Amino acid sequence: MYSITELLLKNMKHFTVLFIFLSSQATAQVPKLYNHIANDIHLIHSRVLQQDRQIYINVPKPDSPDIHKALPVLYLLDGENHFHILSAYIEYLRHWQVIPPVIVVGIVSVDRVKDLTPTNSLLNFDGKVDSNYKTSGGNEQFLNFIQQELMPYMEANYNTSPFKILAGHSFGGLTAINCMLTHPDMFDAYIAISPSLWFGNKYVLQLAEQKLPNLSIKDKKIFYSVGNEDGGFRGDLLRLDKLFKHDSLKQFKHEYKYYPYEDHMTEPIPAYYDALRFVYRNWKYNK
Repeated sequence: MYSITELLLKNMKHFTVLFIFLSSQATAQVPKLYNHIANDIHLIHSRVLQQDRQIYINVPKPDSPDIHKALPVLYLLDGENHFHILSAYIEYLRHWQVIPPVIVVGIVSVDRVKDLTPTNSLLNFDGKVDSNYKTSGGNEQFLNFIQQELMPYMEANYNTSPFKILAGHSFGGLTAINCMLTHPDMFDAYIAISPSLWFGNKYVLQLAEQKLPNLSIKDKKIFYSVGNEDGGFRGDLLRLDKLFKHDSLKQFKHEYKYYPYEDHMTEPIPAYYDALRFVYRNWKYNK
């Protein structure tokens, strides 16, 4: 006969063996994680903007054959909002060799109205005077910061290839289109998610009507999209889409997408994925 203490000790041994067995089985069934979504936070002093700017940087974990390859860079506006979404998409797609590894540089906003608008206007989306827009019109200076300071910083500290992408949503999308019109050689591909073409009495849309027919952008790419926003968001983008179909731009690669079931704030989730697939549609993995 066993005492109660002996029975308890005997059963505990069985439970311990069973726990170790189940734990080892569970561990064996857990797939190895490939995602590496982490951001290095850098603080860069900008002489152009006369302020410190915070930058998030994600460098995908390359497979062994890619470890010494120079990587393209995606510069993301409003980095605090969509940095991890885009980084996760890139990690997943590059793991399955659908797109190459891409470095994501998320530029954190300080005064987004100032940085992401090309002209000064006090009128908000409803056409009313709004004091929140008094700093608007600093987009050219902000683009100078990217070109003169941020790009050289990335090239000095990371193994970057010449291919560069600019991506943004709302005012960020407006900036992407404005940059393509005013500095077409600054980036190779542009992503504009629900661009705020309404701003400044449709300033950028009017600029596109003036510049696009004679703009040399045949080797560039742009993805632009819209959700089910109220107002003229979709109408403005269709007007831009029509301009991109001009005879002089036949070789220019562009894609328009409409997301009827997504609003202004949910649209970036599917749109950024589709944009990456568009930019790298013909990309092939080379070992």
